[in-house]
Amino acid sequence: MTDPTPTPQAWQAVDRYFADTLVGHDPDLAAAVAAQHAAGMPAIEVAPVNGKFLHLLARIAGARRVLEIGTLGAFSTIWLARALPADGEVVTIEAEPAIAAVARENVDRAGVGDRVQILVGRGADVLPTLAGGTPFDLVFIDADKESNTIYLDWAARLGHPGTVVVVDNVARSGRVADPATGDAQIEGVRAGLEMLGDDPRFDATALQTLDAKGWDGVAIAIIR
Repeated sequence: MTDPTPTPQAWQAVDRYFADTLVGHDPDLAAAVAAQHAAGMPAIEVAPVNGKFLHLLARIAGARRVLEIGTLGAFSTIWLARALPADGEVVTIEAEPAIAAVARENVDRAGVGDRVQILVGRGADVLPTLAGGTPFDLVFIDADKESNTIYLDWAARLGHPGTVVVVDNVARSGRVADPATGDAQIEGVRAGLEMLGDDPRFDATALQTLDAKGWDGVAIAIIR
């Protein structure tokens, strides 16, 4: 009988098995990650199983319009765009122009560039410019954690009743449960989770994850 202890070696092996069995190899996604790394960006894109999870959530929600806060190399952007109908759109926000340029090349190479609009600037500055437009059906938040409450507020403003909201990186290797951490990113994650629990606009839960990126988690909400 194998040891049931979830060591990094064990959970990474399970993650690889899930990815190989349920996701498979995709040359366009692999090229996007390679281009991201070649440009010196950190390897903080979502794990393949989580990219597929976002894709399925968008399909389950019947999303036609998706907002992503934090583009990086567009790995998750491609997954989300593939979930949309031909006339759907992902609006994704990236703070750094050089990173946005790599993301644009990646979505175009993947054949979903016509469904992706990349807006360059800080999320807190760009989000107000989207007010008054067509509401979003799904919002994926994966940017600077210190601004999670700002992003959640705008997700509620820019969505509609039933909009799905996903917040990535909410466990932070378990440190989110340590009130004495003093880390600004973890404080931002905690503030966002407390907002999801207290703000009447949201109904939410969170799940811990063990995957290729380690021990973390994801919060999922709908707008009431």
